[in-house]
Amino acid sequence: MRFKNLYIFIISGFLVSCSSSQSLEKQFSKDRWLTTWATAPQLVEPKNLPEPGLSGNTLRQIVRVFVGGKKLRLRFSNKYSMDSLEVKAVSIAVPSDSSNVDATSIRSLTFEKKNSFKIAPGSDIYSDEVNFNLKPNSLLAITISYGKVTQSVTGHPGSRTTSFIVKGEQASSTVFKDPVKTDHWYSLFNIDVKTGEPSYAVAIMGNSITDGRGSGTNRQNRWPDIFSQRLLANPSTRNVSVLNFGIGGNCVVRGGLGPTALDRFDYNILSQQGVKWLIILEGVNDLGGTRDPDDASKRTEELIAAYQVMIDKAHANGIKVYGATILPFAKSFYDKPFRIEAWKKVNDWIRNSGKFDAVIDFAQHMQSENPEVILNDMHDHDFLHPNEAGYRRMGEFVDLNLFKN
Repeated sequence: MRFKNLYIFIISGFLVSCSSSQSLEKQFSKDRWLTTWATAPQLVEPKNLPEPGLSGNTLRQIVRVFVGGKKLRLRFSNKYSMDSLEVKAVSIAVPSDSSNVDATSIRSLTFEKKNSFKIAPGSDIYSDEVNFNLKPNSLLAITISYGKVTQSVTGHPGSRTTSFIVKGEQASSTVFKDPVKTDHWYSLFNIDVKTGEPSYAVAIMGNSITDGRGSGTNRQNRWPDIFSQRLLANPSTRNVSVLNFGIGGNCVVRGGLGPTALDRFDYNILSQQGVKWLIILEGVNDLGGTRDPDDASKRTEELIAAYQVMIDKAHANGIKVYGATILPFAKSFYDKPFRIEAWKKVNDWIRNSGKFDAVIDFAQHMQSENPEVILNDMHDHDFLHPNEAGYRRMGEFVDLNLFKN
């Protein structure tokens, strides 16, 4: 019954994608929007809500964009919230240090020519286009003065980046005095730019390994960050942005933290601008949650069917899909013989099925002499998540030739 539902999903998803997709020529023309930065929204758990709270206060968030441009717009999300979100003002600026910004760079954003807005539950909103000299590989500060906000908040807990909160409405303030610090993002979904030349994006669907658990706070050294630095430094790929849709604890099929990869695929991947490639590195949490050999065998089949769903939907939208093998996890808290056996079967399908347009074999690259165990000096003391050196090793391994136009 499970697979019957999955195959129905393939058909319906294909029809929706075909009806909404644009030709590649139009989608990637130089005068269109490109998503230069994005994250994967989810309903924020109570433990990750900030003090003193967002309601009536101002939040300043810092992100590192990839491809630059002269015009931009921002999208804010209330997708997973049960209540309306009220915002009084939003500004963008170039950070000067820590929580402060360059006063000459501050630009107020409007939304249908208004400074304030409300987002209904389950909805998003784009800002109006604004002139702003956004440099490639630069930091951008997004400052939001909130009105009424409940405890039901959409955001991204795994920012690995410090945000700052001050009391009252201070969206246009240059200096934040004694801000409260929190290492999470809220409300912000993506940033689009007009580059003036053909530019593209690679989206990455993943879990905590893509989200960067074990990387450094404010160091921007997840494996997608390392990969992006290489793209930007290469003349043939300097106009390619990297969109990180990793969610810690996420699953592909069911369970885990946040919406599953299947459930969020259209919203995360297909709603972005200029996506030409997709990397899928996800499945370890699905396997790690299996109870016994029969459950692991069933989940293996479900994972493979789910990969095919995502491949078909991406292909229907002109997106190439690269399969990344799941990293070894023996000696971790997921280690069970039946889970290792399922992992081998899934990785064998990724490598040899021919369904992906290319394969990025992270598992082989990160394995020790025992292929079931990650390299001893490349994990974050848990034999599951890479450490900073491990993320660098992954980011430097990706073949840039896969992303040349």
